[in-house]
Amino acid sequence: MTPILSAFDGGFGMRASWDIFCSVIDNFGDIGVTWRLARQLVAEHDQEVRLWVDDLECFARLCPAANAKDAQQLHQGVRVQHWLHDPLQQDPSPQDQPPSASAPDYSSVKAADVVIEAFACQLPDAYIAAMAQRARPSLWLNLEYLSAEDWVAGCHGLPSLQPRGLQKYFFFPGFTPDTGGLLREAGLIEQRRRFQQDPAARQQFLNSLGVIAQKNSRLVSLFSYENKSLFSWLDTLAAATRPTQLLVPQGRIIAELQEWLGVKQLSLNDQHQRGALKVQLLPFLSQPDYDRLLWSCDLNVVRGEDSFVRAQWAAKPLLWHIYPQQENAHMDKLDAFLKLYCHGLSPAAGTALQAQWHAWNSGLNMAKSEQALRQVWPELEAHSDAWCTQLSAQINISTALVQFFRKWL
Repeated sequence: MTPILSAFDGGFGMRASWDIFCSVIDNFGDIGVTWRLARQLVAEHDQEVRLWVDDLECFARLCPAANAKDAQQLHQGVRVQHWLHDPLQQDPSPQDQPPSASAPDYSSVKAADVVIEAFACQLPDAYIAAMAQRARPSLWLNLEYLSAEDWVAGCHGLPSLQPRGLQKYFFFPGFTPDTGGLLREAGLIEQRRRFQQDPAARQQFLNSLGVIAQKNSRLVSLFSYENKSLFSWLDTLAAATRPTQLLVPQGRIIAELQEWLGVKQLSLNDQHQRGALKVQLLPFLSQPDYDRLLWSCDLNVVRGEDSFVRAQWAAKPLLWHIYPQQENAHMDKLDAFLKLYCHGLSPAAGTALQAQWHAWNSGLNMAKSEQALRQVWPELEAHSDAWCTQLSAQINISTALVQFFRKWL
């Protein structure tokens, strides 16, 4: 079938209601993407957005103003709604409710004009029925996971017939103009450039985290899944001639760091030195502060989808730990991105970068690939900035979604 997606040629004055459903299955990746998207639809497109979240504890980590016990709350113009395990039913069981919160009256829930099923999270049957009962059925969009694979562009915008006369459309983020683009707030690139051109702003931000940047030391952020390559990578950094400060936001890698350092517990802002490597644990950061951390570092090690995209907007070299899948299916996705990203690099730089990413994602020893990468580091720094500029010329997801809806009407 032919996708309905095309450029919208009308005005941008129409306000619509949006429901975004997010099931938090990978720590903060899914909620990170949907929370950014919800805020952007409100702030930049004046849309009415309700974000359904099944784990308010995770949401409250990203949004410090939130209360994990409140089933309904308003933050930055977004209505945040607790999504119960058996949601949208007339009689939700008390054990499904967050402590000290009263469940909403689901019998009065009305389906929105646009419904986003984030990452195939499966909408409740009662809500799907409400979508079909509208005078004009809701536009149903499945916001897919990010991939650079060739087939994505051909599937972006395609409809899939559903029961009750509904259609669900596949909406794919991506790195090329024939996809839905990436999440990027208006003015983000300019804000990042101003920050990076202001040494005092960088120093003030780092100091607010308890970080004192050492002269001639390389700053590296580490946000990763558990990784068999970690020890060899840390050993290589510790043995290097140039000192490295490793800044580690709280996350899943902490237990392995403690084992490598030989400590029972890493405490916030403790500094542990081994050779040329200094390790410092940071507090959990809000999304704006995490962006500033990425902007401040010389290398960013990231994981999953949300931090991966934010690292690209930082215009700094990065190392991606892609989410592992069965039968190594994730390696095809990794290679698809590397094929795009390495375009324009010299053969030496492209080979060194791919070798490091493959080693990191395959549990291999990192010593050889890390040393090879240092030989081409200036080229990688220039390339990361050029890559960011190239990506920022494309449409961002929120604009593409609004255009999709208005073309559909």
